[in-house]
Amino acid sequence: MITKKEQNLTRERIKLSLKKVVLVQRERERERMAESGGRRIGVAVDFSECSKKALNWAIDNVVRDGDYLILITVAPNMNYEEGEMQLWETVGSPLIPLSEVSEASVMKKYGVKPDAETLDIANTAARQKSITVVMKIYWGDPREKICEAVEHIPLSSLVIGNRGLGGLKRMIMGSVSNHVVNNVACPVTVVKAHH
Repeated sequence: MITKKEQNLTRERIKLSLKKVVLVQRERERERMAESGGRRIGVAVDFSECSKKALNWAIDNVVRDGDYLILITVAPNMNYEEGEMQLWETVGSPLIPLSEVSEASVMKKYGVKPDAETLDIANTAARQKSITVVMKIYWGDPREKICEAVEHIPLSSLVIGNRGLGGLKRMIMGSVSNHVVNNVACPVTVVKAHH
């Protein structure tokens, strides 16, 4: 009979092995992007009107042929017992090609449901420009996870929307865009939502 201690040790070994696999995968993704010579432009998307505006702005003003457009989304926390899903909570998903982002069955696995308009904007950009569009999903606090994405991918620049919370809401909840601007090393453009 396997003891609780042995089960925990086995889980820790599995986590460590998966973490190594993810680190190797992340390094390969970085090498592939570096070899292409393209910049890595991140856009924080939560499928709101504000994030769609930021995505459109990035495509019109920042993204050039040969770039990687990386849609960064942060979903609510998920709780999985073990395996790669548990590891994703820590390091985020692998880079997901746009063709898979458009498939509802694939996105269900990640617990994310992109809206049709965001997908249309990304697909149109991919067709009209010579760019590669991928999505990276994190789970948890958007302020922390977007900062992690900037560092771990690493991004050349980031575009993020600003919902324009009122003073009281901003004081209570904290502004995601303000936190990101003050805590990342790459250039950040904040696209304001006009009401």
